[in-house]
Amino acid sequence: MSNLIVRAARLAELPILKQFEQGIILAERPYDHTLKPDPISYYDIGELISSPDAEVAVAELDGKLVGSGYAKKKRSRLYVSPDYHAFIGFLYTDPEFRGRGINKLVLDHLFSWARKNNLPEVHLTVYPDNEPAIRAYN
Repeated sequence: MSNLIVRAARLAELPILKQFEQGIILAERPYDHTLKPDPISYYDIGELISSPDAEVAVAELDGKLVGSGYAKKKRSRLYVSPDYHAFIGFLYTDPEFRGRGINKLVLDHLFSWARKNNLPEVHLTVYPDNEPAIRAYN
């Protein structure tokens, strides 16, 4: 895995990133009966890539994208501090490459982006029964 790099995503990679998004939706369908029938989309990935208030990260191994995630600046609830936090989402690892620590490297990249953008709090949402996702965040 010495050839693995984590970097900012490029707009030209949208077709692959949209495939990753569909992988996330497929994995989450069993946990959420309110999801509409396919085709659906969770994210405007192009908008996230272009936004100065977000970072879409990809894990690349030997020229192939094998993972992704994003962090974006979000306003916190009015009664909590700090005023803004980073929200993490779009975490995906190609099934062929799971269990190799790729998700952690993507998260490290996103946490670094959050720190550089003065966002000391990081939030995410996970379905309580989604054990694979919960393990990935520990």
